[in-house]
Amino acid sequence: MTLRERLNDIVRRKGEGLAVMATMLDSADGDKRDLTEAEEADFAYLDKEVERLKKEEARTHKMISDETVLAEPQRTIRMSTAATTTTPEFRNIGEFLYSVRFQPQDERLQSTETRQQSMGVGVEGGFAIPTQFLPTLRMLDPQAAIFRPRCTVIPAGDPPDSEISMPALDQGAASNVYGGMTVGWISEAGSKPETDLELREIKLTPHEVAGYTILTDKLLRNWGAAAATIETMLRLCLTGTEDMAFLSGSGVGQPLGVTNAPARIDIARAGANAIAFADVYGMLARAKQGGSLVWLGSPTILPQLITMTDAGTNSVWLPGNMNTIGAGAANAPPNTLMGIPLMWNERSPALGTAGDLMLVDLSYYLIKDGSGPFVSTSEHVHFITNRTVIKIHWNVDGMPWLNAPIPLEGSPANTISPFVVLN
Repeated sequence: MTLRERLNDIVRRKGEGLAVMATMLDSADGDKRDLTEAEEADFAYLDKEVERLKKEEARTHKMISDETVLAEPQRTIRMSTAATTTTPEFRNIGEFLYSVRFQPQDERLQSTETRQQSMGVGVEGGFAIPTQFLPTLRMLDPQAAIFRPRCTVIPAGDPPDSEISMPALDQGAASNVYGGMTVGWISEAGSKPETDLELREIKLTPHEVAGYTILTDKLLRNWGAAAATIETMLRLCLTGTEDMAFLSGSGVGQPLGVTNAPARIDIARAGANAIAFADVYGMLARAKQGGSLVWLGSPTILPQLITMTDAGTNSVWLPGNMNTIGAGAANAPPNTLMGIPLMWNERSPALGTAGDLMLVDLSYYLIKDGSGPFVSTSEHVHFITNRTVIKIHWNVDGMPWLNAPIPLEGSPANTISPFVVLN
């Protein structure tokens, strides 16, 4: 396992631990009670494990940084009558962008040019963002970034933008859950069954994606004060663009999103522009169990869940007896549905549209990173208004691991999937 693979695994496990801890606290708060003795023990264990992972994450970040420094070409140390010094690193991403715009000959940019040329991109493609800023730029907030913290991420590698192929079992209905392996009990002197393992090839090719914004020259010159704002803006751009592609990408010149996955299972809703209790447990019955399932819901479905009832018109989601006026309104809406974490996704389609509610296990989604991110600037478009265009671009691909729903072993005519969509 490479250092970056190890870092991705640490971040994923830490995010899962924090999510479980938050669910436990929210559940206790919703029931207006303290944690039980068993929950206290589980919470303490998870808290200790998260703290350990945080320390391990920091150590791994340092190892990656040290490894990158050792891999870089040595810088030229200029001699002068004063004491010999080395060129300092950029203090923050704001100072880096200031140099890209106003001081392109800055000696500190030459190392980013060298790294970029080694990737076969060339200086005209922009400057690679310095390694020390990538951990914060790629910082994964499990609430803001839904996909990357929960998916299986393949590091860029070398060359970073080349196609990667890997074998996978064909577990669709045309085969079986074992990928075509035939198993049978053999009597004495009986013949062994013939078997034919069916494999398929998964190919991922990082696609280029770019975004831009316009900043005033005054803001760029005031890089010390503006650094946090600029960094947040770039992080939101990375997170939002990738999440949208991993959710609904067409797979043509961009990642293949979950809503377009051939392995997804569509559940026909009981009524148009509505979500019924039957829709919810119908989706759960078709989801592949045993993994890290999570509900993704558009905020537009919240009124449907709040008023959702069973056949006896009893409220089934909002705590409290909603049949008594005002009895349940004081309680906070749960952050789980059927005991599974529920995340509100502002990028999900509106109520009544396929995918307004989804039940997914995103560990079955592959992300292949490529080179980047890079940034470049241009003052020409808005020269007379003293504004600068900042462009950021990077390479990434993604696709579901499975190419078809999985047949149940006990009843092959019925299938399950890690991607269940309310249609």
